Amino acid sequence: MSSPKSSDLTQAQRDRLAFIELRLRYCGELRRQELVARFGIRAAAATRDIAEYRNLAPRNLEYDTKNKLYVRAAQFWPIFDFPVDRVLTWLSRGYADGEPVPRKPVVPHEGTRLAGNVDLELVSVLTRAIHQGCAAEVYYRAMSSGLTTREIVPFALADSGLRWHVRAFDRRTGEFRDFVLARLTDARLLSGPIKDNERSADDIEWNRITELELVPHPANVQHPDTIESEYGMNGGFLKVRVRAALAGYLLRRWNVDCTNDHSLKGGEYQLWLRNRQALYGVSNLLLAPGYSGTDRDH
Repeated sequence: MSSPKSSDLTQAQRDRLAFIELRLRYCGELRRQELVARFGIRAAAATRDIAEYRNLAPRNLEYDTKNKLYVRAAQFWPIFDFPVDRVLTWLSRGYADGEPVPRKPVVPHEGTRLAGNVDLELVSVLTRAIHQGCAAEVYYRAMSSGLTTREIVPFALADSGLRWHVRAFDRRTGEFRDFVLARLTDARLLSGPIKDNERSADDIEWNRITELELVPHPANVQHPDTIESEYGMNGGFLKVRVRAALAGYLLRRWNVDCTNDHSLKGGEYQLWLRNRQALYGVSNLLLAPGYSGTDRDH
């Protein structure tokens, strides 16, 4: 459904109504104070905005008298048509929560990213599970096992630069893993407590920060100063701090040669990882160009 078109609403009000819907849809709840803090309005104005949203979508929210907040109703149906990139930007960056209307760019702009088939309603199940600290049952298409049912405990979204994932504990394997959002086919929240070993604090690779030292490729780059200038290198190298769980994605995205002897050939390999020992213990290194678990330094 498109955005509400009431002529009595100002643009500022419409932006606040969109924020109300985002909080309900992806967090599962809304407090009046969140509207006050986000938009710098008085409590009475926030109350009127919530009443206006309820007037437009009476089945979308209910009031929880015990916790004194509004919660997403079971029959929720969005009245704002948010595109996927806007929702993911809001979830990960905290902005772009105004009414989703087409706007003219300041300068011409085009992108090359492939649009994954991300279902926002399935995303909302995961983000509500994250917000509420509970598990979810998902139907997931994996490369190795096809369509399977999993119970996962999600705790964060992750952007690999090419596609979006959710980081979660997988009860089927007993491991923390990444699940591609576009490979979800169904999802629902699960009741019941989660165990301590399923929480993000137990995810070693997520909590470990790895320092990667990237340098111009010794064999493929004729003018290393060009690469040094492009990446703002200091002293001929760039130090990148990244979660160990995401290191493989970064190395793949930027075509970083991870061989011991910088032996990958081709103009796409303009960077070399000079401290490959920093990758020990990282599990997703099948993505790292030229890295082999059997080709370790001794």
